[in-house]
Amino acid sequence: MHIHEGSLYWPTTMPVTPARKKIEIAPHYDVVIVGGGMSGALSALALADKGLSIAVLDKRQMAAGSSIANTGLLQYSNDIMLHALIDQIGERDAVRFYQLCLEAIVDLKKTAKRLPIDPGFISRPSVYYASDDKDLESVMTEYVMLQKHGFPCDYWTEDELYKQMSFSKPGAIVTYNDAEVNPYKFVNGILQLVESMGVHLIEYMDVTGVTDENGRLHIATSTGEFQADKVLFTTGYETPPVGKRVGANINRSYVIVTKPIAHSPIWHEHALIWESKRPYLYMRTTTDNRIIVGGLDEDEPEATHSAELINKRCAHLKKQLQALFPDLPIEIEFAYCATFGESLDSLPFIGEHPTKKNHYYLLGYGGNGTVYSMLGSKMLAELMTGKEHPDAHIVQLKRSSSVIKDGNTVIT
Repeated sequence: MHIHEGSLYWPTTMPVTPARKKIEIAPHYDVVIVGGGMSGALSALALADKGLSIAVLDKRQMAAGSSIANTGLLQYSNDIMLHALIDQIGERDAVRFYQLCLEAIVDLKKTAKRLPIDPGFISRPSVYYASDDKDLESVMTEYVMLQKHGFPCDYWTEDELYKQMSFSKPGAIVTYNDAEVNPYKFVNGILQLVESMGVHLIEYMDVTGVTDENGRLHIATSTGEFQADKVLFTTGYETPPVGKRVGANINRSYVIVTKPIAHSPIWHEHALIWESKRPYLYMRTTTDNRIIVGGLDEDEPEATHSAELINKRCAHLKKQLQALFPDLPIEIEFAYCATFGESLDSLPFIGEHPTKKNHYYLLGYGGNGTVYSMLGSKMLAELMTGKEHPDAHIVQLKRSSSVIKDGNTVIT
């Protein structure tokens, strides 16, 4: 699948990627992870911390798939609001899922501190504004629900929002303990760390199939075979090499990164910003004082090859940004299109396949993919070492909800 097209910003922040150590394939691994992006790297770290022998395989350079196009907004709020998720799966599970996301941001911060490189992890507030008057009631309902369950947040009226952010919208929720990160440095930093812990990292290797022989998995690849007790697919928005993906929509989105802005802060506390309408506009700043803006989602699974279309859509993103901040000197320096995925019920898929023993998946579909990768890696580290996890049912591969009446399995 063609994951991204255009000029990418994050590689310019880390122009030299560390060379991987040459390794000799072991006769057996506890776990083979297929996919060396955010989910694969975090899972490798969580499993290595448990003392397991791990190999991570990727068909391209690691961190060069969807992770390199990730905009690096880390939030505990989700594409589906808490009050809507409560209606969908019940109050206990919905609130617990939001708590898991909040805990995951803390864990991401702890992980960032362990890395041999600085990934630009910075705690930030988020401003979630009502795009128009008809969305205000939903935004206010969400604020009341977040407050009820103890999530760190405030509410800004239209006047307060204008005073703090200098643009006018009907109202906004401000959430705290969110963060931003350079996802490319973050993944590469984790990979350097796990490599130093003995994890085998192997790039440019396609996985072509998995067979079970007497309880041991044989993982066929483009250049040889691996044997493992378990396999974990962290293939992001690409279809895993084993099985057919269902229960998810794969789309594409557009992103611009501006030239550095002369004054700082660009806006209130360099907050993350997003809105209530769907598809939504979202934005953040960077450590070198640029603005990253994303949105204009399209119902197409692959990034367009058309430079003309990318330029046209990204010019519209600039126009939307300029409408919010008319006094800012906005010049686009990077512009691209990238694939992203959403599950039909707005939750990630994490856990063991319901019929294929020892086949595990961490597919963090949605706008909160890095947060899902973090909570999923911890959850899987428990499940894959024989322990139970009290919240695993919320994100298990086979589940039913009010959205998907007959049940939903992500891989068949």
